[in-house]
Amino acid sequence: MDDLANDSAVRPLLSEARLIYAITVPLSTAIILANLVIILGISCNRQLYNTPNYFFLSLLVADLCTGVALPFIPWMGLNRPLSFSSCLLVHIFPNFLFLAFLFNLVIVHYERYMCIMSPLHYSSFWVHRHFPLVLLAVWAPPLLYASLPAFGWNNRAGPGWNGCCSFNDTGALRAPVNCSTGVAAAPGGSECCSYRRVFPNAFIYLEVYGLLAPSILSIAGMTGRVLWITRGQMKDICRLHRSVATRGGGQASEREQRLNLRYTRCVAAVSLTFLACWVPYIIYIHVCVAFLLSKETRGNSTTHIVLSCTGIGSMAVMPLVLGLANRQYTDPVRKLLHKLRDRWRRRQDSEDMAL
Repeated sequence: MDDLANDSAVRPLLSEARLIYAITVPLSTAIILANLVIILGISCNRQLYNTPNYFFLSLLVADLCTGVALPFIPWMGLNRPLSFSSCLLVHIFPNFLFLAFLFNLVIVHYERYMCIMSPLHYSSFWVHRHFPLVLLAVWAPPLLYASLPAFGWNNRAGPGWNGCCSFNDTGALRAPVNCSTGVAAAPGGSECCSYRRVFPNAFIYLEVYGLLAPSILSIAGMTGRVLWITRGQMKDICRLHRSVATRGGGQASEREQRLNLRYTRCVAAVSLTFLACWVPYIIYIHVCVAFLLSKETRGNSTTHIVLSCTGIGSMAVMPLVLGLANRQYTDPVRKLLHKLRDRWRRRQDSEDMAL
């Protein structure tokens, strides 16, 4: 009977592990490789050694770390028996990387926003004059905030959680619902590792509505403002071009139509990027908050795994969209690929001539 109980407990855990790795490993590999390509492109081009690209390089490093930690993030929502120090580590470190990524993303958008808003005073902007302190500011506060549970702001002394990695007298897992471990371990030296024990409700609410929501709204606001300014500048250009080309006529020229089409494509690309990168994460956050408000300790682990993987993974794609859209970042890798292709073609031609 004990063997049957152990087998019934391990099977759901193995299926959860397969689902997590099936989603996160390909996504994490793609994020890591794409970030390495862009980092290599910036490092190989000395013309890109300036403050804006230093900020973007810091964002890429944070995104790279997020890609490395991505396979471990879904496990944060699943209960498992671990020592409390290990439980703190597996929750604090991914949270720090994610917050650092978000802070870097905000400062990159802010720097580019100020470049468009004040182009004449761009070089004397305080972010450029004190960029080492700005880089410190986007890495140190996330580390300090994420480490607060290690300094005592946790829920370890709170009441036990019903059905959370409970064990029977033989040491086998009694309730596998929302509880994950690769092996049915004995409870000696281990506690129920749950995000509820590490992060109090006040900590979660402060992070979601005090850090995450304002950051996302600020990014959306700056992006919308830039598009609005771009629209006004494009109207001025079209008006000047119409007055010169058509002598005050009312018909739009072909160049004006191309400008309008380009702006429409830009708006569509920005809108689709925002929907694809931010909406899954916003849905994931609201589902997590709703689960927290429900006061339940058990939940659908499959839903959590899919939402966490798609939410965090889609948001981690944002810097890659910004980087791969810039040809300066990808030129070194493109030239290297062209050289390898030409060398391979020459080798094939020489072999054909020898035959």
